[in-house]
Amino acid sequence: MGGVMFMVLLCCLSAVWVVQGEDPYLFFTWNVTYGTLSPLGVPQQVILINGQFPGPNINSTSNNNVIINVFNNLDEPLLFHWNGIQQRKNSWQDGVPGTTCPILPGTNFTYKFQVKDQIGSYFYYPSTRMHRASGGFGGLRVNSRLLIPVPYPDPEDDYTVLIGDWYTKSHSALSKFLDSGRSLGRPEGVLVNGKSAKGDGKDEPLFTMKPEKTYKYRICNVGLKNSLNFRIQDHPMKLVEMEGSHVVQNTYDSLDLHVGQCFSVLVTADKEPKDYYMVASTRFTKTVITGKGIMRYANGKGPASPEIPEAPVGWAWSLNQFRSFRWNLTASAARPNPQGSYHYGQINITRTIKLINTVSRGSDKLRYAFNGVSHIDTETPLKLAEYFEMADKVFKYNIISDSPSHDVGNTLTIQPNVLNITFRTFVEIIFENHEKSIQSFHLDGYSFFLVAIEPGTWSPEKRKNYNLLDAVSRHTIQVFPKSWAAIMLTFDNAGMWNLRSELAENRYLGQQLYISVQSPERSLRDEYNIPEGDACLLCGAVKGLPKKQLYSGF
Repeated sequence: MGGVMFMVLLCCLSAVWVVQGEDPYLFFTWNVTYGTLSPLGVPQQVILINGQFPGPNINSTSNNNVIINVFNNLDEPLLFHWNGIQQRKNSWQDGVPGTTCPILPGTNFTYKFQVKDQIGSYFYYPSTRMHRASGGFGGLRVNSRLLIPVPYPDPEDDYTVLIGDWYTKSHSALSKFLDSGRSLGRPEGVLVNGKSAKGDGKDEPLFTMKPEKTYKYRICNVGLKNSLNFRIQDHPMKLVEMEGSHVVQNTYDSLDLHVGQCFSVLVTADKEPKDYYMVASTRFTKTVITGKGIMRYANGKGPASPEIPEAPVGWAWSLNQFRSFRWNLTASAARPNPQGSYHYGQINITRTIKLINTVSRGSDKLRYAFNGVSHIDTETPLKLAEYFEMADKVFKYNIISDSPSHDVGNTLTIQPNVLNITFRTFVEIIFENHEKSIQSFHLDGYSFFLVAIEPGTWSPEKRKNYNLLDAVSRHTIQVFPKSWAAIMLTFDNAGMWNLRSELAENRYLGQQLYISVQSPERSLRDEYNIPEGDACLLCGAVKGLPKKQLYSGF
């Protein structure tokens, strides 16, 4: 009998693998609820996933199919976004308001996407309203398959470190602030994995290391507003990867992480066995706010030293650190992004788009914009309006100029902001920051080559200063005050993609836009069809409409 049962089980397992092919599936069920915690010592409402804050890690391997069934038990519509995951041909699953209908309270929705060869460190978070201010975020890693070696020995263990500024007010209270025309103001603290060590000798360690072993730490700034400097007492960090690209392995005493960015570092436990502080402190702020976490040696005896290593001062230091980052061209992984090239500097630019971030405080209403247009989300997601061929009833394409005037911020228009970019063209985008504060921008669906950041304003002759050899391929870019930054990429991932400020206040109040990239051949080779049935929610003007298959063949 046992032998028969074994054969039945073997047949069943074989059937599963035939259906699924060679790419494994990862299944998750998330119950999203409110809870009461005290991250900064004050009881407050937080967003929990399966009772956890931060949420559970997604530990995937390249080409895994990720299936996440989300049950929304909040009192507001909800979406999750997978920050940095390119969603190749599949903007349907990107989880931002311009692509996806929200999950209504008391209902569930299943995300289905595949992580490609983006071997690296990422995170997820709720993209609706100001939900990220209350939690709902967690780490997302894409590991290398065994056949693809990484350019360093396997670490003893692999840890995720989520750092970010934190407010004790609820997400709904912060939304009301912004809706009323006020700013978020200064955060109350900085958290490391949802906590901040008190330093009273009673803090439990976030991580434990064995003596003489090397560990990998994946550090992400999941905050709302502030760039953070991260450091570990007495422990240098060897930078090996950022945002899906392996880099030349320089060693740093501290690293600046701007909002939305993720770095991976190697740390060796070769110091006196005791406790050490991990430190994250705000940068470019009048008042420095610091959060701490404990890293403990397995055989450690003794508390962490109260002497916290000082953070650097000024943004020139941060700019110089950026200039030290170089893509590791000899590594077999993380691979060059699918739409990229080792020889990006030899590709002819077909279009240059300059984006100037502006702020307006007219009529006591605070708004942020790109090129004088402040984006508003529509009841019908832009991607669905485009798919159902009613885009003209929901938004207009290309309402901003590629070459705005220097004083474009003197006027403000509030409406959906959608650029149309021709499929498979190589485009240069210039971010110009005329403000006195640092900015951080992110593009969904792609990695880009960050070829320059410089003070002043951009002009074509500045191209002679571009790094056209080994700029890191990444998806988030900081732009320092009164400075500009340049990126280059091939737009070959068909879909509707969000380009936004990673600063929550700026994004919420309009400093974002969408980029529509349409395949003229309407082929499944270039973009997946709309998911069938409940795999794609319909809302707004398209609610109840029958889905049609626009793409066919390969």
